[in-house]
Amino acid sequence: MSITAYDFEFENISGVDKIRLDNYKNQPMLIVNTASLCGFTPQYANLEILWQKYKKLGLIVIAVPSNDFGHQEPGTNEVIAEFCKVNFNISFLITAKTKVIGHSAHPFFHWSRQRLGWLSGPKWNFYKYLVNKNGELVNWFAPFTSSTSQKLQNIIEVQLS
Repeated sequence: MSITAYDFEFENISGVDKIRLDNYKNQPMLIVNTASLCGFTPQYANLEILWQKYKKLGLIVIAVPSNDFGHQEPGTNEVIAEFCKVNFNISFLITAKTKVIGHSAHPFFHWSRQRLGWLSGPKWNFYKYLVNKNGELVNWFAPFTSSTSQKLQNIIEVQLS
């Protein structure tokens, strides 16, 4: 049996529940490694715009804060959650701070690199991973691809149809 995104879960930033990806079967997901002190941090606003635009059609957006690049996410989960709420009014899912590179990286990121190749592995903050309704990785996008880019939205719309 083949592994899909549905085989993974993340700790919720609140620490209360797990974010089990199998809870989102038949829904495309955009999973993004994030950081609060990065030059790409304003992309949080675009992720919220994307979430608001497509959530009623079934898109799930999940931010995965990480301190792996430039120590740009030094805060606790509570500090990260407050930052996202106060500065960007984030309403989509946010995981607890998570390793995304190296041997101790979260298994989702090992799996995504296996599926999409070495280049797809995060090399900085705000790498984006699109998962289809069957839990399969469709594509990845580097930080320079805005969450509201037409290219990304077109691929999301195909997954929603």
